[in-house]
Amino acid sequence: MDSAVISAVGQSLVLQQAQTAQQAQMQVFKEALDNQKDQVTALMESATADPQLASEGNLGTLVNTYA
Repeated sequence: MDSAVISAVGQSLVLQQAQTAQQAQMQVFKEALDNQKDQVTALMESATADPQLASEGNLGTLVNTYA
């Protein structure tokens, strides 16, 4: 067999393995992002919908800066 053919087949196999590894990494990355999204959603839902503003002082009377 020609060495160029053997080299091409070898490179093809290496690229297939790299692509498979990359797909697995992307799947793990997507799952991590989904978990973070769920945690942020739960955190945002746990916050009160109508935050109380400060009634005196310079901070927090117009915008809730303590949140």
